[in-house]
Amino acid sequence: MKYRTHKKTGDKISEIGMGTAYLFEAGMAEGVRALQRAYEGGINYFDLAAGHGDAYPIFGEAFGGAGGVRNNVLYQIHFGTEYTKGEYGWTLDLDMIKRSIDEQLALLKTDYIDYGFIHCLDTIADWNTYQENGILEYILELKKAGVVKHIAHSSHTPEVAQKVLDDTDAETLMFSINPAFDNGEGDYANGELDERAALYERCQKEGIGVTVMKPFAGGQLLDAAQSPFGTALTIEQCIHYALDRPGVLSVIAGARNEEDVQRLLAYHEKTEEELDYSIIGTFDAVDTEGRCTYCNHCKPCPVGIDIGLVNKYYDLAKAGDAMAREHYMNLDVTASTCIGCGHCNFRCPFKVFQSEKMGEIYKYFGK
Repeated sequence: MKYRTHKKTGDKISEIGMGTAYLFEAGMAEGVRALQRAYEGGINYFDLAAGHGDAYPIFGEAFGGAGGVRNNVLYQIHFGTEYTKGEYGWTLDLDMIKRSIDEQLALLKTDYIDYGFIHCLDTIADWNTYQENGILEYILELKKAGVVKHIAHSSHTPEVAQKVLDDTDAETLMFSINPAFDNGEGDYANGELDERAALYERCQKEGIGVTVMKPFAGGQLLDAAQSPFGTALTIEQCIHYALDRPGVLSVIAGARNEEDVQRLLAYHEKTEEELDYSIIGTFDAVDTEGRCTYCNHCKPCPVGIDIGLVNKYYDLAKAGDAMAREHYMNLDVTASTCIGCGHCNFRCPFKVFQSEKMGEIYKYFGK
């Protein structure tokens, strides 16, 4: 497992996180085995917007109580989920949220929340209600008391995510990222590509950690018959795509059992060829022509330029990230080394003329 450090909180977070939408289906014994396998494999980040309330006691048994490993794992807990009927529910009622949080903590056998989430707001009206109903104030009270360690927010809508980040001190954003949504395909494909890219770049610039939900578009991208592109991607391609977006710390992928967990853990065993998601550049629905997506399909550069990384630092620097400029200037091989051979131009699936782009980047940085 590889880890990325959250710039604001200092937490080292596993690149692969685990979601809980379907864990309850496994039952207690298999669910505990799945969580223990995840932990053994290095996963330390878990999202607790569970598909059913039965997921919580599974976590309590696996990680909580005396002798447990609770302090070694990080929980995203959402202020807006409720399980009155057992299955996942969403509410903006303060009393219901308070009861739900108390029940979740008891079942998890813990007394604190690592990342307390302003849960899944997709309209400005919902954000206004969230504040008016006292839910935000409740989260802040728990943070002051030490029950909530860090404030976070989840959304599918760039405009709302930006607004909540403007209005709060949220240190983490959970956002839906995959090739389909980023290119206007699917139920949660909110915002234009430029709006979504701007959100990722802001998070990178300000040190706001991004955790990714719906990396497979609800499984649609893994099935050619359901994919909006008519072609199936692999689990590994989707994860790699999300991890390449600016600001991303961890991709939260759902797992139903130990077998699913093992499939996720296999990500770091894959070759560069198996991780290569450049095939999306051939999809008719993708609107990224002329834009570097950092897929690295242009490798290898004859003179050793890491073209994807150079482009990423360039994009971030233009968005105002001073650290990106510093990182670029510290590269051993920069855009100035480009000899204009055109090798990268022929390999780029997104039709970026990278040899010309290197000249543009060289002029921008002066190196």
